[in-house]
Amino acid sequence: MDSISKSRSEITGNLEIVFGDVVLGVHGDGFEYLFSYQTGGLESLVVKGREWLYRTPKPTFWRATTDNDRGSGFSLLSAMWMGADLFLRTTDIRVWVDEQEFADFLPPGNNRFGQALVAESLKIVFVYETATVPKTKVETQYTVDQTGRIRVDVHYYGKRNLPQLPVFGMRFIMPTKADGYSYTGLSGETYPDRMAGGVEGEWEVTGLPVTPYLVPQDCGMHMDTKRLTVRRSSVLANDQRGEISPFSLTFEKAEESFAFSCLPYTAEELENATHQEELPPARRTVVCILGAVRGVGGIDSWGSDVEEAYHLNAEKDIRYAFYIVPE
Repeated sequence: MDSISKSRSEITGNLEIVFGDVVLGVHGDGFEYLFSYQTGGLESLVVKGREWLYRTPKPTFWRATTDNDRGSGFSLLSAMWMGADLFLRTTDIRVWVDEQEFADFLPPGNNRFGQALVAESLKIVFVYETATVPKTKVETQYTVDQTGRIRVDVHYYGKRNLPQLPVFGMRFIMPTKADGYSYTGLSGETYPDRMAGGVEGEWEVTGLPVTPYLVPQDCGMHMDTKRLTVRRSSVLANDQRGEISPFSLTFEKAEESFAFSCLPYTAEELENATHQEELPPARRTVVCILGAVRGVGGIDSWGSDVEEAYHLNAEKDIRYAFYIVPE
């Protein structure tokens, strides 16, 4: 059995942690991760030689405007969250190795590390400031164990006088279009106020379907999810030859279930298109792992707001967590 194919229970090696000038590298049995000080997050996630990130994952606050949002004027009232979705400033980075905080890990302080540190765990926290008025902050904490499993804890700090949120979570953009995904949760498309028809189970989705609304809008939401596995069989490589065996990455719930969408477009790409033919070619996979979602309403499309129980109050803190599981 080679080292890459060992099960988690058979892995006994420690993490190797390298403090570079612009990235922090984490290496283990079958995985290599890079956390970037420059881009403010997890810049590279390589599992068994396959890259899973096209962009650094960041907190996300926006969903593409729905017909009901237009009818009620919600997007106008909460438009600043679209700007926050596009522009975030990293204000602080903190690192712990085996529960010991490292205060001087940026250059030139990193010069004191002559070689990789061997450890059992790494924790790195990125603090972001939102482009809103007033400003608030989000903390994203990554904890990596010896198996390569990453726990992601996300904390949004509520602030008075901020408008209601469309969603809150983390957005992962993957290099190529996925073949499909499977998940454990509710069947079909569900939102907080559209869950009654969902059936609990394990579900398989082929491709990355986008609901063909006349005007592109948010779609493909799945509430109350325990596990999501994304499958790909293509990579970004000029020397790609022959058929590539499918490979996968899994997201699992921590204490509470999560919501997710898995589409070929970001919220902004959907927002920018007024007709289906204006959408760009589907080349990427956009996975949003969400801790909170606003309802979609549907009482009518001419002005009725979403019922208050399904509002997302930006003045209150939101906390949630999930795992990234290399396979």
